[in-house]
Amino acid sequence: MSRKTARLTVDHLAELADPVRSCLFWELGPVDRARLDEQERVAEKESWLSGVLREWGSCGRVVRIDGRTVGHIVYAPAAYLPGAAVLPTAPASPDAIIAATAWIEPGLRGGGLGRLLVQAMAADLVQRGHTAIEAYGDTRGRADGCVLPTEFWGGVGFKTQRAHPTTSRMRMELRTALSWKDEVELALERVWGAVRPTQKAARPIGSVRAASSD
Repeated sequence: MSRKTARLTVDHLAELADPVRSCLFWELGPVDRARLDEQERVAEKESWLSGVLREWGSCGRVVRIDGRTVGHIVYAPAAYLPGAAVLPTAPASPDAIIAATAWIEPGLRGGGLGRLLVQAMAADLVQRGHTAIEAYGDTRGRADGCVLPTEFWGGVGFKTQRAHPTTSRMRMELRTALSWKDEVELALERVWGAVRPTQKAARPIGSVRAASSD
């Protein structure tokens, strides 16, 4: 079974299951979302992704198994995710990119694909000079909403930045979390096939370089 990650594109959206491809919880505020029907939501999601790709660059990753898209993660600066403003622990820190949400096909959960997506996101942001990622976690453990459980974010390297009874804000420091260095390098190898010699001494995570672009 071949699995790999790739940049999220508009073409990938069509491969995602409903209601994932039409979910606009993060991309629009609640008033604007309420005005759209299902078909308009799909078109708006595509428009949002096209705009962010054009203005800011890569804002997501997908994981594909044997050529089929089975999951994705979305991330962007807060300005592109107005839906986050309604959460009780908003706003995110000014230096952080927001990891909005991630999704894996139900039958494939628990096999490390979510962690692989987070590693690919971290690798991308490190390469682009960003220093932190923040995410909002549901403390009630629900896995079927737009806000992922805090247990998921905690299990992939995030720490609580601002606690809350229902929606804690989590944070990952990309340049100081040295325990992530090897995992980010592994993500780069999986994504780009990079080959590096074993390092005997730790070096800053920001010094990771990919052998080639994706």
